[in-house]
Amino acid sequence: MQECVFCRIFAGDIPAKVIARNDAALAVLDAFPLAAGHTLVLSKSHRGKVQQLEKSEAIGIFELVWKVVAAVEEATGAPATTVAVHNGKEAGQEIAHVHVHVIPRREGDGAGPVHSMFRQRPESGSLDMDSICSKIASNLPHN
Repeated sequence: MQECVFCRIFAGDIPAKVIARNDAALAVLDAFPLAAGHTLVLSKSHRGKVQQLEKSEAIGIFELVWKVVAAVEEATGAPATTVAVHNGKEAGQEIAHVHVHVIPRREGDGAGPVHSMFRQRPESGSLDMDSICSKIASNLPHN
C-alpha cells in the first residue's frame, strides 16, 4: 500500500525518527506531536483495524508498546502516558493503518481523560448492561 504514509515509512520512502522495531511493528516519533516525546507504534502489515491483525501481529505490536511506554515516560520525565488506538474513521482514526499513540502526560497539560471526548453519553439507567455484555461475549472469537 504505497499510498499509505505509514507503509511508506516502513519502506524507507519517508524519513522518520525511529525509536525501536520488532518483527511486527515500528516505533517512531509522531511528526505532529501533541506533547514532546509523542510516539507512534505502527503495525508492519497494512491493516485498517485492530481486529484485522493476526494474533501474532497484535502481540508483537503491543509488546513494543509495552516497551516504549516506560521509555517515553523516563525520557520525557512525564509521570504518565495516554496510550490510544483509534480503531476506524468514526473513532477518529485519520490514517487507515493500525497505530498506537503513546503520549506523555502531565498534570495541567490541557488534555483530559477519555470520558472528556464524549459530549453525548447514554444514561446509565437506559442501557441494558446484561444484554450488551452477553452480545459482546457471544461475538468473541473462539480461538
